[in-house]
Amino acid sequence: MPSLAVLLLLCLGAFLVAHLVYGRLLSRWLGLDRGAATPAHTCRDGEDFEPTKRFYLLSQHFSAISAAGPIAGPIIAATMFGWAPAFWWIVLGCIFIGAMHDFAALIGSVRHGATSVASILRQYLNDRSYAAFILFIWLALILVVIAFTDLTASAFVTPLDVAVPGTDGQRVQIAGAGVASSSMLYLGLSLLMGVVMRFVKPPLWLATAVFVPAVGAAIWIGPALPIDLAASGPIPSLWWALGILAYCGLASMLPVWLLLQPRGYLGGFFLYATLGGGLLGLFVANPTIEWPAFTAGPAQQPLVPFLFITIACGACSGFHGLVCSGTTSKQLDRECDAHLVGYGGMLLEGVVALLALACVMLLPNGGELARAGSDKIFGVGIGSFLHQLGVPLQFAVTFGMLAFATFVYDTLDVCTRLSRYLFTEFTGWRTRTAGAVGTVVSLAVPAWFVTQTVTDGTGAVVPAYKVVWPLFGSINQLLAGLTLVGLSLWLARSQRGALLRLAVGLPMLFMMGMTMTALSLQIVHAANGTLRTLAIVLLGLSLWITFEAAWSLWKHRPQRA
Repeated sequence: MPSLAVLLLLCLGAFLVAHLVYGRLLSRWLGLDRGAATPAHTCRDGEDFEPTKRFYLLSQHFSAISAAGPIAGPIIAATMFGWAPAFWWIVLGCIFIGAMHDFAALIGSVRHGATSVASILRQYLNDRSYAAFILFIWLALILVVIAFTDLTASAFVTPLDVAVPGTDGQRVQIAGAGVASSSMLYLGLSLLMGVVMRFVKPPLWLATAVFVPAVGAAIWIGPALPIDLAASGPIPSLWWALGILAYCGLASMLPVWLLLQPRGYLGGFFLYATLGGGLLGLFVANPTIEWPAFTAGPAQQPLVPFLFITIACGACSGFHGLVCSGTTSKQLDRECDAHLVGYGGMLLEGVVALLALACVMLLPNGGELARAGSDKIFGVGIGSFLHQLGVPLQFAVTFGMLAFATFVYDTLDVCTRLSRYLFTEFTGWRTRTAGAVGTVVSLAVPAWFVTQTVTDGTGAVVPAYKVVWPLFGSINQLLAGLTLVGLSLWLARSQRGALLRLAVGLPMLFMMGMTMTALSLQIVHAANGTLRTLAIVLLGLSLWITFEAAWSLWKHRPQRA
């Protein structure tokens, strides 16, 4: 068996070849036009529509899509099924399904005025399917907000005290309140950078040289200024969860230049530092693979189809289509930039997923860290890799923990912003009041859910995200399948080449088959009545949209002379 470092090196080479070869083929098949005016220029308003340089946009887009999904999903899947199935799904799924999905969704949105994937579906189907898809997407976004809010809030109140692998038994102790403080400082720096870039207008290199090191200082200072908001009672993370939701509401209403772009830019460097430092430290350490390649998963969750819904982000994610068509398409400067931002951004997220998987692969089966949460496994794993480069262990692990929280922040307020877009697009009510109403309505359900005591099938109290995650995975992947359905309708009507339609159509059939099977099994075995009802509603909506799309394709099939 090759070493862990060799495996990852081969994967990085495969991703590079895919970007240069398959990504360029998709660019040619999609007919990217360097001189075409994108909606960022034709609809420029300085708030949502704003032309953005491709590397600046790549950082922001990468931060938005690379949340806790490509970290938590691979870690959960590896502990359930072993590292080998997770490894191959990440590599092959990312290259041929996930990156293609993001690239095509971005260009599809740009070609339709930077509208959502739901609006694209409406143009080629009817108002009924449009309404069903809007409701489906909105419910999917609600699940994302619930899962990631609870995951982050839990990390802010749960202390860490474990032995770090590869350090001869050294233990590290980190208070969740310290990680929370570093997170608040990071958000403050993002706001400050937005103001400086808007009104002072310094060169980007100068702002980078000032604010990126300032984020490092925030990591160092945060643990010395802990913010302890742990609540008494059965839900210790309650106050943090409600506070995070309040932040989502405020952040989603701010102009993109004030928070979304600078935070995404700084978050991109955070991601790059995590990836670069983590991979370099891993190559230096070259640890032995300890975790088993295959393990017997839960009886009610077989490897097929549950592997493909447990790992969503990092292989293929429907949420990415919402980001591509919701925020990124409104900032794309030139069509040709979509190759780097859409296809390349997803490949970078695949690297995040592989790095998260590596954090499990070095663990001994049955060790104390293997029973910890995904945030702890990732933080300690990244910390151990950075420690190999001479970084102090305490700082390195805190960096890994904050990286996890940073990824989640980026996705949470993007989700809320997308919910606002969907609300105003669906109602046709496009005032600031409409945006505020849409934001409040979208956050009301997560606010109610995080105040509830959630139990598993045995009646034990568990974190909400652990109960929501399987359903979130199914809905997320089903959303990817439905996005590909809409793109297939567009390509068929516009009479694009057969190779492009095949590149989109085959992944569509695979994703729809896997996710509908998984969702059906969850309905049968669900222990939570609310989640079972929600799963039934979502499955019904997806079947309706699929039937309408199949009928439309049949009616508009090419006729023989």
